[in-house]
Amino acid sequence: QVQLLVSGGGLVQAGGSLRLSCASSGRTFNIFTLFWFRQAPGKAREFVSIFNWITGSALQTDSVQGRFSISKNTAKNTVYLQMNSLRPEDTAVYYCAAATKPTWARSPGAYDYWGQGTQVTVSS
Repeated sequence: QVQLLVSGGGLVQAGGSLRLSCASSGRTFNIFTLFWFRQAPGKAREFVSIFNWITGSALQTDSVQGRFSISKNTAKNTVYLQMNSLRPEDTAVYYCAAATKPTWARSPGAYDYWGQGTQVTVSS
C-alpha cells in the first residue's frame, strides 16, 4: 500500500505563488508516475500534470505551461507542484495520485493510489 499526503494549498492573490507537496509513504518503490489534477466547484476533474518518478519527465496541461513546474525530493519521497503567476481560474481543489506503472494516462482510472485534496483559492 502507498499513502499520499497532499499539502500546501491556501489563499493567494492573482499573480502569486504556491507550492503543493505530495508526500508518499509505504511501499513507495512501487511508484512510477505521479498525477496532479484539480476540480473546481461545479466543474469536471481536470488534468494538470503527470510526472514520471523514475525519469523526471513531466507533461502538463496547456493552461499551466510556463507557470507550473514539478520537482521531486527523492529522500523525502515527495513531489512538488510549484505554481507561479496564479490566476483566479486556477482556483480548485488539487489532488495527487500515483500509479505503479509508467503511464501518461490522463484518466484518473489509471491511477492506483490517491491523496486527499488541498484547496487553492486565487483572488482577483
